[in-house]
Amino acid sequence: MTSKTKPEAETETRAAAEAAAPAAPTAADSVGQAGGEQAGADQTAVNDNAFEVLTKLQAENAELKDRVLRAMAEIENVRRRGERELNDARQYAIAKFAGDMLGVADNMERALASVPAEARETDAAVKALIEGVELTEKEMLRSLEKHGVKKLDPKGERFDPNFHQAMFEIPDPSVPNGTVAQVVQVGYSIGSRVLRPAMVGVARGGPKQAAEAEKQA
Repeated sequence: MTSKTKPEAETETRAAAEAAAPAAPTAADSVGQAGGEQAGADQTAVNDNAFEVLTKLQAENAELKDRVLRAMAEIENVRRRGERELNDARQYAIAKFAGDMLGVADNMERALASVPAEARETDAAVKALIEGVELTEKEMLRSLEKHGVKKLDPKGERFDPNFHQAMFEIPDPSVPNGTVAQVVQVGYSIGSRVLRPAMVGVARGGPKQAAEAEKQA
């Protein structure tokens, strides 16, 4: 076999070197790479903008939700206040009228108290009259009670400054201290309010009420 000539050997060597060397980037490759980087940057910007918009919408949603809850709470408060005022109006609408009727009830009670016990037993006409007045008084009190007005006759009960007015003290060690020992004038209440306090005499000198003793123990 004959050896290759020098020019042929150089040609083969150059071809092998060119084949082994990486291809030089072309202009098209550079443009594609730059476009890819720009697309990535644009996508990142879009994602950042979307996240910002989402965060803003979530904040606005939370604020609107808070406003709705506050509005609903205010509406509920208004509804409850309206119901309470309506109930009070229904319950206490006759307070003035009931107050005027207390004088009539007092006069009936005084009339009954002024009749001697002997006359009630011996005089049939007086007895019948007294019974009629008593029935009238009971019917009037029943009608008032139907509308929330109650008579306060607290003898033997514990003194309550919300419904009783102390006129004097009575030394009485046989009953607990602060007990109503005498009722000078009955009182009246309407609902949970006092229409007229009962005027009473309060016992002093007896043992303390159980509640007071427990409180101080």
